[in-house]
Amino acid sequence: MRSPLSMYRLLLPLPALVLSALLLGACSNIETRPEDTATFAAGNYQYYSWRSEPLVNTINSRDSIYVLDPILRAQIDADLQGKGYTLDPTRAQFSVDYIFADGLRPGVKGVEASNLSTYPGVIPDRNIDQASIDNANALGGLRETRNIGIQINDVARNEEVWRVIITKIVDNVNTNENPNLPQAIKAAIKKGLKTLPSRP
Repeated sequence: MRSPLSMYRLLLPLPALVLSALLLGACSNIETRPEDTATFAAGNYQYYSWRSEPLVNTINSRDSIYVLDPILRAQIDADLQGKGYTLDPTRAQFSVDYIFADGLRPGVKGVEASNLSTYPGVIPDRNIDQASIDNANALGGLRETRNIGIQINDVARNEEVWRVIITKIVDNVNTNENPNLPQAIKAAIKKGLKTLPSRP
């Protein structure tokens, strides 16, 4: 039986997880890795609850997770209810929770970055300039990612029945990719929950 997913438990197979600000950007360059939905569909669920309580900033912390938490919860609620599920803790048949984390993944070098030669080639205009080489090698390094994991558990069995990992590769960690955070999260959550079946 898998352990439940919660905000500060590192249960997802994501490397170098560190909580930080989320700027997912537009829906482009967002990857989703959903699990098979057969187990979830077999549960014939209608009612759900949140496994963890909303975060309350009692110490006036500037940690951005206090900004992200209500936005993420509201969007997950909107998508689940749009699929026909009802938020009702007293009758909940499944629970939902999430984790947000930064991660790192190896980059992929371009084909131009291998077997490089400083000698002139025999084909005109096919020599690779140093800037192209530097760019190829830079892209081959570690890439920073933003990750959201959403997990659904069967309440009666206390077992996971579905999960999805949503990942955005950060193209430039020094820029604010999208100041419209609610819309960015909306696009990411909608794509992540796309394969979850609606209630019949």
